[in-house]
Amino acid sequence: MSNSLHSATFGAMGGRNEVQVFCEDKSRAEDAIQKIVLEVARIENKYSRYQPESVLSQINASAGKTEIEVDEETAALLDYADVCYRQSKRLFDISSGVLRKVWRFREGVLPEQKDVEKVLQLVDWGKIVWQNRKLRLPEEGMELDLGGIAKEYAVDRAAGILLENGLRHSLVNFAGDLRVCGPRANGTSWMVGIANPNESASALGALPMMKGAMATSGDYERRIEIDGKRYSHILNPRTGWPVSGLQSVTVFAPSCLVAGSMSTTAMLLGQRGENYLKEVGAEYILITSEGETRTSREVRRLYEKVNSLNKVSRGHTDVASNS
Repeated sequence: MSNSLHSATFGAMGGRNEVQVFCEDKSRAEDAIQKIVLEVARIENKYSRYQPESVLSQINASAGKTEIEVDEETAALLDYADVCYRQSKRLFDISSGVLRKVWRFREGVLPEQKDVEKVLQLVDWGKIVWQNRKLRLPEEGMELDLGGIAKEYAVDRAAGILLENGLRHSLVNFAGDLRVCGPRANGTSWMVGIANPNESASALGALPMMKGAMATSGDYERRIEIDGKRYSHILNPRTGWPVSGLQSVTVFAPSCLVAGSMSTTAMLLGQRGENYLKEVGAEYILITSEGETRTSREVRRLYEKVNSLNKVSRGHTDVASNS
């Protein structure tokens, strides 16, 4: 039997998710994909702020009241968030999700500064007591939001399921954040489209991937424009206002969790974002607020080899980065 491509799409975590697997045995591929669907549903139910019984909702309900002890999986995610907070100089902050109460992007109206300042009093991971799996949010109204790491964590878990089942000729793509478990069945690379923050119908280009992960943060998902000024949905936890300086950042790393946190941190740093990526040795593609494309050296080499940074139709790629 030949290695056939088996693929499936499903909705979860607010996006369209896709798994592509080359495998001789159709039932083996379908079984692994079903395990992935169930695992992603488990992660979403556990960390969704919309589920009243979720671990995250229980944590937020304890704010200003009691200390809460979390399980090992949640503790590992909080430890990672703590590292990101410190390495980003307090910009990557999972307590900043509460700012959505004053930023209603669908309405297209800017909040009043006084309202932003009021909510900002509830933002700062540094105020939260976190030690030995025990967590205490000191002020009522404080919240944690794992939206910045949960999807990327789910991508890595999905890739883990494929690898555990010996399915390394595969790719996981959750709404543009993805991980490649190995080459296609014929040994060639997967071609991955890079999101264009200004034209959703096209990609900036395509990049070959044999393994590793890619994640993109940018203002193309949700934003508002008022009087010609663009306001990103990514908010600075110190000021409470949208970040500026970069339109999008795509990072390549061994895991999607790492790629995602790096891309978000770079967006939060704005004009200093590229220096941060260089300091940590990341491979990246970023678009400045002026529309200039900048890349790390290795990414530029691959880009020029494949498509010379010209716009590429999504039809010429195996997966688009913001599908």
